[in-house]
Parts: sequence; C-alpha cells; structure tokens
Amino acid sequence: MKKWKFSIGVDVSKLTLDICCSECGQHVQISNDAKGFKAFEKWCKAIGIQLTESIVVMEHTGGYEYKFIQFCESKSISYCRVPGLEIKKSLGITRGKNDKVDSMRIAEYAEEKQKKLTPSAPLNKNILQLRQLLSFRKRLVRESAGLTSTRSERKHMYGNKKDIILIAIDEKIEANKGYLKQIEKEIEALINNDVEMKRNYDIITSIKGIAMVNGSMTIAYTENFTSFVDPRKYAVYVGVAPFEHSSGTSIKGKKRTSNIANKELKQELNQAARSAIAYDPEIRAYAIRKMESKVYGIVLNNVKFKLILRMFALVKRGEMFVENYKKAA
Repeated sequence: MKKWKFSIGVDVSKLTLDICCSECGQHVQISNDAKGFKAFEKWCKAIGIQLTESIVVMEHTGGYEYKFIQFCESKSISYCRVPGLEIKKSLGITRGKNDKVDSMRIAEYAEEKQKKLTPSAPLNKNILQLRQLLSFRKRLVRESAGLTSTRSERKHMYGNKKDIILIAIDEKIEANKGYLKQIEKEIEALINNDVEMKRNYDIITSIKGIAMVNGSMTIAYTENFTSFVDPRKYAVYVGVAPFEHSSGTSIKGKKRTSNIANKELKQELNQAARSAIAYDPEIRAYAIRKMESKVYGIVLNNVKFKLILRMFALVKRGEMFVENYKKAA
C-alpha cells in the first residue's frame, strides 16, 4: 500500500471548500470552482505540499464534490471519498463544529487511516449524467405534488370554477407529466447504453420491490457499485443500518440508526420495502416475524437493510434474483 507524504482533508459545501493538511497543520478556504482550485494549487506550492505525493479525503456529499474531483483527476491527485459517519465515529468524542474544524478532522482521519485508504476510481461521466437526471426528476415530482395539493385546497375553498390559477396549475401538472416521461426515457437509454450499468441494473431490479427509481438511484449513488462495495457502509450512508447504544451497566439503549444519512435514498427505499412486503413471500414472512416484537417503522427499516444486502450480494455474484422461498408446513 502506498504511503503518502501529505494527508489533506476537504470539507465540501456548495460554494466553498475548507482544506486542511494534517502534517502541516495549515488551513485554507477556497471557492468551489476553477478559480478556487488554482488558489489551492498556489497554497500547496507555498507551504511545500507535493500534490502527487498527497491523498485527498472528502465526505460523500451527494454531488457538491464533483467539480473538485474532476480537478483532482486532471492533475493526477489521489483522492478518496468516505461516508461522513465513518469519519465521525473514528474520531471518538469531539467538541465544537465548523468548516475549518471539520476539514482538520477529515485530514487527521486521512493520516490515521492511510494504510487502509484506497484511492477512488475515476468518475464515470454516465453516472454524473444519471444523477443529474434523477435529481431533476425528483424536482418535477415534488413540484407536481405541491401543485396538486394547491389545486385541491383551492377547489375546497372556492369550488370547481375554473380561473386563471386553476388553469395554470392544471397546465403545469400536465407539462410536468410530459417532462417526467422524457426524463425517464433518458434514464432508461443512458443505462441501456452502458454495458456495466445495464448488467447491474437488471440484476437489482430483478429483486421484488426494486423498480426503476430505486434501481437507477442505487446505480447512481453507489456509482455502479464501485464507490460502495460493502453493503453495510452503504446502509450507513442511506441511514438504515442500526448501531449499538450501550455502555457498561448504566446505558442500555436500543439499537438505532443515525440521522447523518442520505434521506432522499432512505425515503425512496420506503416504497421498495412496502412492495417487497406485499409481493415477496420471504420478505413478508420475515416482516411478520419481526412485527411480533417490533413496531412497523423499525420492521420497515429492517426490510430496507435486507434489500440492500440482497442487492449487493447478487451484484457481487453476478446473478439475477430467483425466488426459492417455501412456506414452512
């Protein structure tokens, strides 16, 4: 395993990057654009950081890091993205929080875990396009839901008489339906034209409960199962993996999930879990057993975790899902 001379932590936000070098103890804040990246290079040169001998570590943010990643790739700088919860738990008890402090903690994590860190693979441009399409699709769905609610409220208050507001709402909802169909066709075409994406997409959507939305989102956010190869780490990122909450004899809390998660993915998995309970006999039997001692919300979370484990297992084996459940006599 390569030993890097410099461990650089990057706290990513939409407009800025806070960057710290653990070995130097230096910090800089730059804009998250080409101008900022040039300033980053000058800063490194000024304090003696050799970027080709550095490992850059940042959290998964859902997209804000992509411009900086493209810069790193253009300069042959090794980089690694790590789930935020993994960094947080590795540091033990910490106090205080701001962007500068967070970047230093990431840098310290990078220095401590150097031997275990594996540089991330280059970005797949199809994955970037897929995420953009999914993000815009979600925006259209939310906008249509809001418009539908507004229409319902207006009809309740003023009756069904058509006015300019209702006409505009109806037109926008219909327009969004058309755009949704076009976006979904683009998503389908994008996946079909990439052999590796198509292979894994077909595998995971063979699982009962995993349809187009969850299948394409899983492909996008695991970067076709390259940025996440451990299902539990992905479950942590999504927010469905439970953790112990106990200490000695005085604290005996129940296992619980973290609030630090990609809530959009977790929300979409809700429908997948409900469908799996309804249509997959094995999952339904599993859920029924769990509900003997747990509330429905926890059981639903357990099912989501089970679906994630199933997706990763099938992709690893390169096999389609085959139903082989037999009800006990």
